[in-house]
Amino acid sequence: MASKSRRGFKETLALFLPGIFLLGFNIGTGSVTTMAKAGADYGMALLWTVLISCMATYVMINAYGRYTLVTGETALQAFRKHIHPIVGILFIVALTLGVAGSVMGVMGIVAEISYEWSKSFISGGIKPVYWAAFFISLVYFIFWKGRTEVFERALAVIVAIMAASFVLNFFILMPPPVDIFKGLIPSVPDVPETNGQGPLLLIASMVGTTLFSGLFIIRTTLVKEAGWTLADEKHQRRDALFAVVMMFVISAAIMAAAAGTLHAAGVRLEFPAQMISLLEPLAGSFAVSIFAVGIIAAGVSSQFPNVLMLPWLLCDYNNSEREMTLPKYRIMVFFISLLGLVVPLFSARPVFVMIASQAFNVVLLPATVACIFYLGNKKELMGEHKNGTVMNIIIAAIFLFSLITSYMGFQGLMGMIRG
Repeated sequence: MASKSRRGFKETLALFLPGIFLLGFNIGTGSVTTMAKAGADYGMALLWTVLISCMATYVMINAYGRYTLVTGETALQAFRKHIHPIVGILFIVALTLGVAGSVMGVMGIVAEISYEWSKSFISGGIKPVYWAAFFISLVYFIFWKGRTEVFERALAVIVAIMAASFVLNFFILMPPPVDIFKGLIPSVPDVPETNGQGPLLLIASMVGTTLFSGLFIIRTTLVKEAGWTLADEKHQRRDALFAVVMMFVISAAIMAAAAGTLHAAGVRLEFPAQMISLLEPLAGSFAVSIFAVGIIAAGVSSQFPNVLMLPWLLCDYNNSEREMTLPKYRIMVFFISLLGLVVPLFSARPVFVMIASQAFNVVLLPATVACIFYLGNKKELMGEHKNGTVMNIIIAAIFLFSLITSYMGFQGLMGMIRG
């Protein structure tokens, strides 16, 4: 009986592993710090941005997943065959640059948070470089196993820890419920933009961390890897819905924790490590420990897809076997992983790399939406499953939304550079 229940649990878990993978990819330290800053600076006023971004993400995950269900092709294979090879190469270059910046930034933030947190139980704390080396080794060790199922199951555990930490923190630190409901009504705080620092850049960043091009490209890989066909379309939608609902819940919980403490005390958030030193006197050591565990789990969970991104993209583009145990991929992932030591080793902030990756993403999101609009309407590919009128209107609206937020983000970045 026990073995049957364990088997049933494993089968149920397997149904949602692709969605859990996306969730771990999406909710990283970038998302945590962005949502925490939004909560600290503006309370729950920007919660509507998360809701709209998650709704758009659900549509895009489904659109790309459905394309693979119908054609059996991943996104990069489709770009190469049906649009132009240069489009596929552009996505590989842009996403790789974004991943390089993300690996440095994510591990830098995780190391700093771990260092600040460790001061509470070890005099002087454990230096950031040791934390970075530990987490890099952990991720690489799990990667060494080489199979997608191993990554997905490891992510399932880490994502569960992350989700439990942030949701528990929400109930400990939540702001008044009326503020949460008001935040679902679209509005922009009447605060001037100064050197790119203001609500507009923050809105663009929140959209960028949720409505992320890499998420949709990788989705097609996961769908193909799972062996799903059109018969699995309902399940594909359920899996996508699970991922997006959890994205919203976790993002809202992070924002609420900062709104209920930092915003209520009139404290603005400028650096990730401040979340530990500022929250402790306001929320207590227990709540801070839970928050720190959530941030660390978020960082580690996003590192798996980050280090896998380039090998998977190359396999997709070349339509080759996704065999991660090959020496060339292990060497590739090793050097990508080592980028995580840059910030703690040199006490540096990868400003120029991050700006370059964000600049590429500004171009990439509208291009990602435009590509699936074109492919989804190509009758010789999709046949009777090509996009209907309602789907086309929704995707066109997302395209317009992506252009507006990309412009806001670009203006904010230019303001930061000039400032």
